[in-house]
Amino acid sequence: MKGIFPIWKRDTYELARTFIDLGFKAVITCVDSSVLDKSFVGRVFDEQFLSELPSDVDPCGEYGEFHSFVYDGPIFQKRILYTKGEIILRENRFYYCDVIPVHKGILATSDNSAR
Repeated sequence: MKGIFPIWKRDTYELARTFIDLGFKAVITCVDSSVLDKSFVGRVFDEQFLSELPSDVDPCGEYGEFHSFVYDGPIFQKRILYTKGEIILRENRFYYCDVIPVHKGILATSDNSAR
């Protein structure tokens, strides 16, 4: 087997903006409270999110500062509808935001309108 790493050592600022510019949509599902506060969890990964990150935080979360869930983009056949659940602190360090699938007939959150 041979590993393939197409984005290895790429500029993560450029990569984050390309992700957004291509039309991918993601929500932040977890933040490490030692580097980001609770206000970052549950937010959409967009230009505003990137502009508010502290300068020492990687814009792609490459050092574990945050994790995300991608719910839409050009390679998706259709958007994954979800609603945000409770935000909780676990292990006295990580804030998590539940991502709950939306089933037919249930409204999605305002940042997740059906198409």
